[in-house]
Amino acid sequence: MKIFSFLLFIYFTVATVNAQEALKICSWNIQNFGKSKSDSSIDYIADKLKIFDVIAIQEVVAGNGGSQAVAKLVDALNRKGYNWDYSVSNPTTSDNKYKKERYAFIWKSKKIKKIGDAWLEKTYQLQIDREPYLITLKAENKIFTLVSFHAITKAEQPETEIKYFKLLPAVYPKLNLIFCGDFNCPQSHSVFTPLKSMGYKPVLTGQKTSLRQKCLQTGCLASEYDNAFFNTSKATLLKSGIVHFYTDFENIKAAKKISDHVPIYFELILN
Repeated sequence: MKIFSFLLFIYFTVATVNAQEALKICSWNIQNFGKSKSDSSIDYIADKLKIFDVIAIQEVVAGNGGSQAVAKLVDALNRKGYNWDYSVSNPTTSDNKYKKERYAFIWKSKKIKKIGDAWLEKTYQLQIDREPYLITLKAENKIFTLVSFHAITKAEQPETEIKYFKLLPAVYPKLNLIFCGDFNCPQSHSVFTPLKSMGYKPVLTGQKTSLRQKCLQTGCLASEYDNAFFNTSKATLLKSGIVHFYTDFENIKAAKKISDHVPIYFELILN
């Protein structure tokens, strides 16, 4: 009887998970995303992103052309079978004009609804060059908040910024935070230990995400920089990976006209 009850429990657990539609999220640092991207490049990017429900984009140009490029991308996505909505941040508040950027979120409007306005995180803006961009969304009856981030370079020690992320769950105790972006730092770094101890888990482990200057026998990817972290008490990870878009091109130089990072993706069932 105990075995039967256990099997019944497993059956209904699996059936419940299967009945829920997974939330497909993509995060992509699209290098210098602005007026330098041609219409054909934007259409190509849309082809790669159209399968996802929510998209977080880092490195949107802060000056002329960044917001317009996002609007063009949304228009291209709208022509591929779904209607999309989007939000673009103001420029980040770095004192260094060369580090100022925007972020963008794009989502399928039929499946995802925005709650309130998206916002640049101000609590630690003096400690973080490109403060993260947050948006609260609703999928069916589940509410979650994406935190998109682009850290300073490895040489500048991104861990000096990332260390403040452990404080954000206390700043927003009622929100189901999902951190994503280009951390310029591998998930194995000790700076992520406090988040992990709070129940956050990376969606990728040991997965390189930046492109080399040229492909080697060992591959075309260089460093484990892009990732996402979710609270295991609030979501279940079904699948994750990267989009090997560079294989569509003759060489790495041509691929880098799109970006020097690959998109990462992950599928979650929200609790």
